[in-house]
Amino acid sequence: MGKIPGISGSLRAATYNTAPLRTAERVSPAGVQVETATLHGIPLYDGDREQSEGLPYSVIQLKARVVASDALLLATPEYNNGIPGVFKNAIDWLSRPPEDIPHVFGGRPVALIGASPGSFGTIRSQNDWLPVLRTLGTVHRAGSRLLVSRAHNVFGESGEMTDDPVREKLTRFMQQYAQFVKTHRVNEAAPS
Repeated sequence: MGKIPGISGSLRAATYNTAPLRTAERVSPAGVQVETATLHGIPLYDGDREQSEGLPYSVIQLKARVVASDALLLATPEYNNGIPGVFKNAIDWLSRPPEDIPHVFGGRPVALIGASPGSFGTIRSQNDWLPVLRTLGTVHRAGSRLLVSRAHNVFGESGEMTDDPVREKLTRFMQQYAQFVKTHRVNEAAPS
């Protein structure tokens, strides 16, 4: 096992979705290094800009982190019952040029987490990610997701997780995800 970029899908400094990633950095099992990444500096996707200037430096940096990783952990907010535009935009940039998709996303294990002040966590946003992840060829860890509802009661003012049962749930989630990634990589490396 190794590096897992945890990408936060919100630009807000005090977002509820960067907070669980920071906690995941601390509670992940030995040998797993979660590294929180943000989407700051990634412009709106523009095919004309891509053609004339190539990929923006912020996209190149994030893409390199993904390619060098063993898996991805996406922390998705939920805006208007769906995927935040800024997050989908970043993934769209990472999928450029299209021939890079197998190298960047193909076979890469991905897990979804999300926190919301509402009572459903981010279940709709997480569901909306599934066809996108399938299209990109990732391997989604199905059957388990982390939904943090009423996030304002779970995190303190500085973003620390103050709810012990949710911290334990996140710890178990990361242990199970690490095992999934390890199993996936072993299966991937097995001779056919």
